[in-house]
Amino acid sequence: MDRARREAARARLEKLLSESPLTEGMYVRTHGDHLILGRHEPFGPDGALEADDRVRLTALGASSWGLSVRRHTGRWEKTPFTGSLDELTEVLHAHMQHLVAPYS
Repeated sequence: MDRARREAARARLEKLLSESPLTEGMYVRTHGDHLILGRHEPFGPDGALEADDRVRLTALGASSWGLSVRRHTGRWEKTPFTGSLDELTEVLHAHMQHLVAPYS
């Protein structure tokens, strides 16, 4: 995936996430053909905010993406969900609230 398409996908996903209270405030960062979604959450005794990656979308084609979730081990586990950014945002809202909602 070229840089322009990756950045356009990132911007589109940020817009989709901002439209729901459940996913508002999530960050989207790019890494190769991946869009990684997470939140900045307080960790450690001082409560400093740290990036907490939660889900990853991987480009499968021109407009198709695959969804993976981050396991407690730090590894990514593929899910059976694939589709457009719009479709996968709906999957996050309908089936993965526990992964994308803020901790507090």
